[in-house]
Amino acid sequence: MLIDVHAHMITPNMLNCDPFWGPRMTLKGFTVGDFSLGTKQPAASTDAEAEANLLRKMSHQGRRALMAERGVDRLVFSVPSHAFMYWAGDFGNRYAALCNQELSNYCAADPDHFSFWAHANLAEPEAAAKEIHRAITELGAVGVCVGGANFNGLQAYSPELDPVWAVLEKLNAPIMVHGYNQSVWWGEKHTDDKFETTSILGDCYDESLFFWYLICGGALDRFPNLKTYITHAGGMALFQLGRLNELNRGMAPDALNEKPLVDYLANFWFDLDVHSVALRRAVVDLVGVDRLLHGTNFGGAYDFGDPAAGLGLTEQQSEKIRSGNALALLNLAV
Repeated sequence: MLIDVHAHMITPNMLNCDPFWGPRMTLKGFTVGDFSLGTKQPAASTDAEAEANLLRKMSHQGRRALMAERGVDRLVFSVPSHAFMYWAGDFGNRYAALCNQELSNYCAADPDHFSFWAHANLAEPEAAAKEIHRAITELGAVGVCVGGANFNGLQAYSPELDPVWAVLEKLNAPIMVHGYNQSVWWGEKHTDDKFETTSILGDCYDESLFFWYLICGGALDRFPNLKTYITHAGGMALFQLGRLNELNRGMAPDALNEKPLVDYLANFWFDLDVHSVALRRAVVDLVGVDRLLHGTNFGGAYDFGDPAAGLGLTEQQSEKIRSGNALALLNLAV
């Protein structure tokens, strides 16, 4: 069995929800406010065609066809990171509720193949905690997907976010961390983000920030059973783990963590979404097969096959990464 826990979903009703923020699909790409991700839509000549092409790929039929091609049995969807809407005021709350209902409806139409991560506006933690509780207990979400950094000024170390961590710990539901284009909220200055740097490099940096801030802020001492999955092989955190551990003690005097940084590794899960067999082997060696999931940004900008292939794993070890760990972490039924 193969479960891909890193896939994104947009339904028709998740588009064109706000006159400014959208989000909408245009010839420039997926567009939120002034920001557009990507500039090439060769298969479309109008915005309407670009939207139709996107929604065709996102349909149940389109998703299942690609799943069959890649041997994937279940996808776990999240909202595209450029549409987190932490910066959009009250629309951010309304959009989160809409997205959760839409993703729930989508998955309910084919529960054998699809599950979803809730979305919540972490810029308003009390409202976010209530929406997460609703999404998990009423709509069937497996956990919540959050941006790696900057929830409209709040960060993972901010004590204001404690209501969010509390409800997740109480529900035994994990966090999925996925960085986002910080330039989305820059307004017209988003063009200063040359070469999509706040996404291509920034996602990994933001995910590392979440790891660093959650630990340094003491959240895992206040909520010791909080569980977090960080995509893109943990961003940069695992590859600099020794440095983070040593300098947390020597150069971060304001850090609140009560234990050495590496002792919190048991609260984290990672995938192997890094483009080198050698680096994937390093991740396996560092965290072990029990903390790894299969997550590939399914159907996204690239496909490098099975990340667990060529790592010298036993069939039992490979199966843990392919599905066993996800079933346990996300409380999924076989």
